[in-house]
Amino acid sequence: MSATTPLLQIEGLNAWYGEAQILFGLTLHIAPGEAVALVGRNGAGKSTTMKAIIGLVRRQARRLTLGGADLLALPTHAIARLGVGYVPEDRHIFADLTVLENLDLGRRQRPADMTLPDWTTDAVFDLFPQLADMRGRLGGQMSGGEQQMLAVARALVGNPSLLLLDEPSEGVAPIVVEQMTRALARLKAGGLSLLISEQSSDLCAAICDRAYRIEQGELRAHGPRTGQASETSLKAALAPGNAPTR
Repeated sequence: MSATTPLLQIEGLNAWYGEAQILFGLTLHIAPGEAVALVGRNGAGKSTTMKAIIGLVRRQARRLTLGGADLLALPTHAIARLGVGYVPEDRHIFADLTVLENLDLGRRQRPADMTLPDWTTDAVFDLFPQLADMRGRLGGQMSGGEQQMLAVARALVGNPSLLLLDEPSEGVAPIVVEQMTRALARLKAGGLSLLISEQSSDLCAAICDRAYRIEQGELRAHGPRTGQASETSLKAALAPGNAPTR
């Protein structure tokens, strides 16, 4: 797959919780090795977009593909095996299992044709040194920031080609946000594609190439690549009231 061919392609995505429609015709794409932000207020549809990609809500679309593979008919576990890692907003780590046991549950053998780094236990401990010091600690005995690191590490040992992160800075201390920002920058530098759902534009502008702003389940703005515009320009493009740009 060339760098110009989208890894993830979404066209006309609709999604529902029961009878309530949350997403309305969402269209976006992510290229290999690209970091893309999904910004908006609480309730805008950011988390639902993540869940629709991974198959946790009812959805329909003209196109929802990963590397050309159709995700619409696949269950969540099959989508994960195709290479989609997911870090939910509430982390969903196993409180009664240790750090190592949580990592073992997320492990997937690196595909033979994969060119991205192999995320072994040692590799994620190098990314998050705090976890190495608490490998035998139960998940329920960890702070919120430590749990967030563990949730990201658990997704990484599944060796994804695309990582979905839902509000990675939510409810954690500023120092942890800084550590997470540095870690995500390393992941991007290593070629991993990222879709990051965030309310804060600071983390997004520091890492992401482009950003989409969602309001009431619809795409309302599309910001430029940070390589072509300053962080200030990216934030300005995502400010409420700006029309979508493509």
